[in-house]
Amino acid sequence: MGRNLLTDNPELYEARFPDSGRLAGRWAEDCLRRHGAGPRVLDMGCGTGRDAAHLHDAGRTVTGADLSEAMLTHAGDRHPGPTYVRADLHGFDLGRAAFDAVVCLDSSLLYCHTNAQLDGFLASCRRALAPGGLLVAEMRNGAYFLGRTDLLDTPTVNAFTWQGTAYRSTTTLTVDRTAQLLRRTRVWTSDDGAPPAEQCSAWRLLFPQELRHVLVTHGFEVLELHDGPGPRTEPPWQEGQLPGRATDADRLHVVARLTFAH
Repeated sequence: MGRNLLTDNPELYEARFPDSGRLAGRWAEDCLRRHGAGPRVLDMGCGTGRDAAHLHDAGRTVTGADLSEAMLTHAGDRHPGPTYVRADLHGFDLGRAAFDAVVCLDSSLLYCHTNAQLDGFLASCRRALAPGGLLVAEMRNGAYFLGRTDLLDTPTVNAFTWQGTAYRSTTTLTVDRTAQLLRRTRVWTSDDGAPPAEQCSAWRLLFPQELRHVLVTHGFEVLELHDGPGPRTEPPWQEGQLPGRATDADRLHVVARLTFAH
């Protein structure tokens, strides 16, 4: 097994995290449609391309961007339609005012671990968006971990079979309070004789009012900021549901409009 098993093996990623109903893509399209977004969309952190392809099929002109060459190759082969490019969300330049919306799903924004990286992402979004363009993001909610430990420190196990091989992942989440990060350690085992592989990653723990402040500082008006319903909430979002008002549960959803460019 490689060091980044899921990133290096996009087909395995899709087997582990199936989304046959394209729930994340449908939720994003609903946000774009409700707020009157134009047709040009950048899916930042597009991964395997499933959501980008759904937005393309909905009639939008989509660019999917990711840092993983393996993911981009898979996306182009399996989810054609969008244009796929390699770009770093910490800082990218894909053309000034080239998009009407930037979509950033599945906690991709939280790979901005530092304030400088978050500023770099939002400055890049400002450059990429046309006046009045939208930023739509979905991520973990840092506020959920204030006083709650139900998701922390205790390993969780998931098992599934892909191409005849049984895989098992043991995942442990811990909070690094000094760095304001949610750290994840995942150990993979399989029944094909491969040695166990440990992978470590982390997400920035952003709090709702902190996120609102940094967006406003970068010239965005926050239109929606809530904990659900969304594509990864329980119960999940369904067609026709409007956003709530609370920001207490474990997912956070934001829609913001660019009001001015620096």
